[in-house]
Amino acid sequence: MTKFRPSYYKFIAILLCLSIAGISPAMAAPAPGAARATIKKKASSRNYGVPTFTDSEKDDVAAYDDPIVRKAAVDALGRYNGSVVAIDPSSGRILTVVNQNLAFSAGFIPCSTIKPVIAVAALQEGVVTRDTMIRVAPRKYLNLTEALAHSNNAFFEELGRRMGFDTVSHYGRLLGLGELAGYQIPEEHPGGFPSEPPTFGGVARMSSFGQGIQMTPLQLGALVSSIANGGTLYYLQYPRTPEERTNFAPRVKRQLNIESLLPEVRDGMLAAVLYGTARSSFISDDAQALGKTGTCSDAASRLGWFVSYADQAHPKIVLVVLVRGHSSIIKGAMAAGVAGRIYRRLNDENYFAARSDVSQVPVLSARARQ
Repeated sequence: MTKFRPSYYKFIAILLCLSIAGISPAMAAPAPGAARATIKKKASSRNYGVPTFTDSEKDDVAAYDDPIVRKAAVDALGRYNGSVVAIDPSSGRILTVVNQNLAFSAGFIPCSTIKPVIAVAALQEGVVTRDTMIRVAPRKYLNLTEALAHSNNAFFEELGRRMGFDTVSHYGRLLGLGELAGYQIPEEHPGGFPSEPPTFGGVARMSSFGQGIQMTPLQLGALVSSIANGGTLYYLQYPRTPEERTNFAPRVKRQLNIESLLPEVRDGMLAAVLYGTARSSFISDDAQALGKTGTCSDAASRLGWFVSYADQAHPKIVLVVLVRGHSSIIKGAMAAGVAGRIYRRLNDENYFAARSDVSQVPVLSARARQ
């Protein structure tokens, strides 16, 4: 028969006393250091995934913005640290700029929003067609539509390598990168475009997410407006006086001979919304947007881009959304969600149908000076 030492009975007695008091060793108070660790862990879990908050309207001068579009954009952006630029792609008129300090800054790396530029260049140069399959991983091949839909870096890196730096640069500049997008917008900056391949990653990395490029929301909006309208690159104009609004007329910067290439690019941007990286920008079964997301980081923060336009048959509005912060939630999909809220709000208010009744205005010469 096993004998039990007194210490064993003492231990059992202590357990019985704790049980009667409603306390167990597992429920006992942790050591001070453990308590601090627990509190710290809980605090960090509460903050994890929360983007930087800001007052996006602070310092904006928006008396002559389209009030319906601006209200939808402000509400959709909420307290996120970001910017929204809305443009009429049929004229280059800026409808609203939310967070003008951010929108008119010196520019940011474009992330994957550079991919439509590379797609246009590769199609024009005959490097790729709608049916071209490119190997992106062992036993995995994609065509252009799927590569745009899922923002595949390997696909566009290969296009960049095949075209080379000079060709990629030619089309980037042709589509307005590295130059002012607006007409007499004093706060605007021209961004930046490299004169030689980036040291890190070369033309491949430049083609997959814009390494070495500094792009502004206005440049991206003008670029995608030309994709939406069939190849007209307008000077963006931002009427901010009664006279400018009354005398507004579109100004063409240049005509791009890309209309025959655009169905392939548009199909990829539509696929991004339907089942790719931009699903959160979905409007409704009756109305749809096309778009391209972008996610990466610069030296200061994470960046989430989304550029899109509504109604493929009759484009009515281009939206550029940029969000910034230090959280992992900052990504292109988040920016697409902001755009989706704007589109759904405008759709519910019948805004797009109302804009169909806006009269056309004469277009001024493509030689207009800035």
